[in-house]
Amino acid sequence: MSQEPCSSRAIPIEDVARFPRPGTSVPVGLSFRPRTSLLCYLASPAGGLAQRLEALDVVSGERSVLAEPPGATDEASFSLEEKLRRERLRQRAVGITSYAWSRDGQRALVPSAGGIWVLDAPGEALRELVPAGAHPALDATFSADGQRVAFVRDAEVHVVPISGGTPTQITAGARGTGRTHGLAEYVAQEEMARFRGLWWSRDGEFIAFEEADETHIPAYRIVHQGKDAVGEGAEEDHRYPFAGEPNARVRLGVARSGGDPREAGGQVSGEPIWMDLGDDADVYMARVAWFHDGTLAVQMLNRDQSELRMLRCDPLTGQSTEILRETSDVWVNLHSCFRPFESDTIAGKGAFLWASERSGFRHLEVRAANGDLVRVLTAGEWMVDALAGVDEDAGRAYFTATKDGAVEQHLYSVALDGVALGGTGHQTSGADVHRLTPERGTHVVALDVAGGRFIDRHHALDRPPVVVVRDLADGAVLRTVHEATDPRIAELGLEPPELVTIESRDGELLHGALYMPPEGEGPWPVVISVYGGPHAQRVKDAWDLTVDMRAQALRRKGVCVFVLDNRGSARRGLAFEGAIRWNMGDLEVRDQVDGVRWLVERGYGDADHVGIYGWSYGGYMSLMCLARAPDVFHVAVSGAPVTHWDGYDTCYTERYMGTPQSNPDGYARSAVMAHVDGLRGKLLLVHGLIDENVHFRHTARLINALIKARKRYELLLFPDERHMPRGEADRVYMEEHILGFLARALR
Repeated sequence: MSQEPCSSRAIPIEDVARFPRPGTSVPVGLSFRPRTSLLCYLASPAGGLAQRLEALDVVSGERSVLAEPPGATDEASFSLEEKLRRERLRQRAVGITSYAWSRDGQRALVPSAGGIWVLDAPGEALRELVPAGAHPALDATFSADGQRVAFVRDAEVHVVPISGGTPTQITAGARGTGRTHGLAEYVAQEEMARFRGLWWSRDGEFIAFEEADETHIPAYRIVHQGKDAVGEGAEEDHRYPFAGEPNARVRLGVARSGGDPREAGGQVSGEPIWMDLGDDADVYMARVAWFHDGTLAVQMLNRDQSELRMLRCDPLTGQSTEILRETSDVWVNLHSCFRPFESDTIAGKGAFLWASERSGFRHLEVRAANGDLVRVLTAGEWMVDALAGVDEDAGRAYFTATKDGAVEQHLYSVALDGVALGGTGHQTSGADVHRLTPERGTHVVALDVAGGRFIDRHHALDRPPVVVVRDLADGAVLRTVHEATDPRIAELGLEPPELVTIESRDGELLHGALYMPPEGEGPWPVVISVYGGPHAQRVKDAWDLTVDMRAQALRRKGVCVFVLDNRGSARRGLAFEGAIRWNMGDLEVRDQVDGVRWLVERGYGDADHVGIYGWSYGGYMSLMCLARAPDVFHVAVSGAPVTHWDGYDTCYTERYMGTPQSNPDGYARSAVMAHVDGLRGKLLLVHGLIDENVHFRHTARLINALIKARKRYELLLFPDERHMPRGEADRVYMEEHILGFLARALR
């Protein structure tokens, strides 16, 4: 009997659930050891999730292992604090998950297993600097001279010499009070991509730190219902800021890094200086950095997220001056494109690089020390994704962007002298923008400006990730670091989806990815794979789509799978993203309906057998599509869904919906429960009971509505899982259940 073609064989359920995905066990955390040719990275020798620190000399080609994990490498060994931070970072890897070289390249910090370790030189054993304790040492960071390390333990900031010794506590008053010093609060980590709450000054004399006070936020209790014993460890309290309710109160202090503020004679020695951040206390501290003159740059975002102010703060007095203000009729999207210039020749002393979205697309510009606009560097109906680096000597900035299409990401450079402002204040020819990554697809980069090179991890639908070192001048490949060798790619016969563009009913162009079954002709049963929320994009020329293993498993079962980035999705400009403002779950559903109709019109989709699945916002979208378009969608799998936006956090929800007080009709209309009466199809709800991000309460509230409306549903619960199932046995069980449900329901 002849062997069945690989492309048509069923994919084992274990391969659907397993991490890392085929071809994705690639080096991460790539950086050059300063002033050397040593490229360092984290990698798993077994192709799994346990990482170690490795290196490649890009001149000689010699590879070496710099450090093995010094502590336990299993998820169960982490403290609750570490587990929650891993959730915020969406981190699955274990072992060594981060490292950092000192600026002079002499040593590297290796946080692990709740302690801090030091690599004194390549080839030496790791040296324990701060032992693990009852509370983990968090956010370890070098001083500028590499001689000291700051970290947070038990809510306070500490400093320890790199040579070792007893750490000195430099903040006081938070421990045991419900406040924290030196840590980013929940919404800063989850919704603002700010994971740090302490910042060394450039001369090492001061440490700026955040104080977050959550004592006024009621505790939300999560009970570990699946534990064998009750009592300690069987429940956890979170100060969760629900939409429309109080946020953490934050302020920014500056302490002397050598001071000891522990109480002495009733007084606190070295009391910090608190920065004047303005009269409005109900704001977000979005970004903090140091200018080269020793003042602080603090970005403050108002509660409505319609206005961003940059303050220049004096660390000695706390006095502040506003130097920049960005406003938006939609919302302000935060970024990390701020970069102070060291040289005075670019735009005068104290000038800085900035990015603005006032044109509707994020673009780079140069600002004077007082915040005045000096020149615009990029422009057009495309957007800058991120600032990759600045070479002041060469007079160029490097950035990733959508200039060659929103489904790709490339590295570009532009001259810092740009085009001087004229009458409109927006002129730039764009002629000096140069692309440095030639291959189509997605490029993730890290620059070594001093060495004139950059690291490029690139991939596409038909190419698993490859890591190379390139010349920063022309993009020429200098050294290959990693090429895909995963045998599972060939064994599973994975075929990439087809990228398509469709037109919505009102003429908007939307990007999609189409997975057609390998055999036969349509129409086939259809399953829509959806996320659909803002600040995210799924449809890209990227390997991630090819290793969407659930989609691949379904296509092998004769199902047509379709992914569509509806309006509200990221990287298409502010108007495209902002089209859902104050009215979630409406326009997104209409766009997804148009996607199904496009499939049916072309003979790909069977209009009588249409399902949809998604997680988080995608879970919300699955429910809204099933309830608001029951004539189109007949089956839904909804994972960890938000079912009413008054139950999600302040920062994310209010950015797009306002508050429940300012937009009550929008909140009512955007709740799944408002549309339950329209639900006619088959529904599977999936949720982890200890999800601290989208609480199980969302699904429970929906179940109450389903019961009252006498609507049938199926329920799959994971007592020991948070927002995304991590345990492999749980994931295998989940995928088996979801695929089985879809197969039955789509008959």
